[in-house]
Amino acid sequence: MSLQKKVALVVGANGVIGGNLVRHLAGLDDWDVIGLSRRGAEDAGNVRYVAVDLLDAADARDTLSALTDVTHIFYAAYQDRPTWAELVAPNLAMLTHVVDAIEPVAKGLAHVSLMQGYKVYGAHLGPFKTPARESDADHMPPEFNIDQQAFLTRRQIGKSWTWSALRPSVVCGLATGIPMNLTMVLAIYASMSKELGLPLRFPGKPGAYHSLLEMTDAGLLARATVWAATDPACANQAFNITNGDLFRWSELWPKIARAFDLEVAPPLPMSLATVMADKAPLWAAMVERHGLAPLAYSEVSSWTFGDAVFSWNYDMFGDGSKARRFGFHEFVDTEAMFLELFEEYRRQRIIP
Repeated sequence: MSLQKKVALVVGANGVIGGNLVRHLAGLDDWDVIGLSRRGAEDAGNVRYVAVDLLDAADARDTLSALTDVTHIFYAAYQDRPTWAELVAPNLAMLTHVVDAIEPVAKGLAHVSLMQGYKVYGAHLGPFKTPARESDADHMPPEFNIDQQAFLTRRQIGKSWTWSALRPSVVCGLATGIPMNLTMVLAIYASMSKELGLPLRFPGKPGAYHSLLEMTDAGLLARATVWAATDPACANQAFNITNGDLFRWSELWPKIARAFDLEVAPPLPMSLATVMADKAPLWAAMVERHGLAPLAYSEVSSWTFGDAVFSWNYDMFGDGSKARRFGFHEFVDTEAMFLELFEEYRRQRIIP
């Protein structure tokens, strides 16, 4: 008996979230995958890529009009801007342009999956109520995550398709050349500390070393995303998706140091974006000396994002019980996740 093929349109297919989702879907027998991004990629197996500028409504409409077989939209695209207010217009526009282009032509559209984050709870603004729950009240705008969900909620009324919203914590996975990759921050920072003969110092704000945090493994998130998009019980629901454990950097930091054969020195608050700005020559020398993959320094440095994560001198975690109540029971040990990702970076010759 043949499986009924579903067709996934993964928007933002080259990021850490979208890329891992593409890889997960590609391994499932009943899915074909179309990856959208600005720069595209090389087709492989049951995955094909489409390059499109989603900020251009006409380009989106013309490029996506042929995708009549799409059954599921997985939206994981993001455009960065200098201020919270400036984030709203481009990020809402891109989602709107995708739905405007696909909904009229894809008669079998069944679901739209929206990737969000803890900005929904105001986590980026300062100390917020923890554990954060999906039923928590919205906060004062501007906030593009909230506007995107409101758009889908309005658009879905009277339609045959449904939506879901996934709210991960910091997502950790394999990816290069993206600005939001904490695992890469840790791997490159530790590798350079070792190259310079330095101990590993936590660079974050005072208090951040002892705050309670959680992470989300990109593979776990991919599996949860497909679950929420295909289980009828999850229709029109939002879910916090995290590894399922909590940690403090003060406990995890020495274990990260040991993974790189480093000693730990007391924390020292410093801006990684500042102190690592001049390290391109060091990176080039490391690539040559250790025979690493020929990646430019810009492809492996996410220092601004690292500064943001290491600045959280307040607890940052949500309640993941709703997903479990609805049927998703997977979990990942965060310490093991980091160590496995570091080993994979070594296997790929990204770090020594």
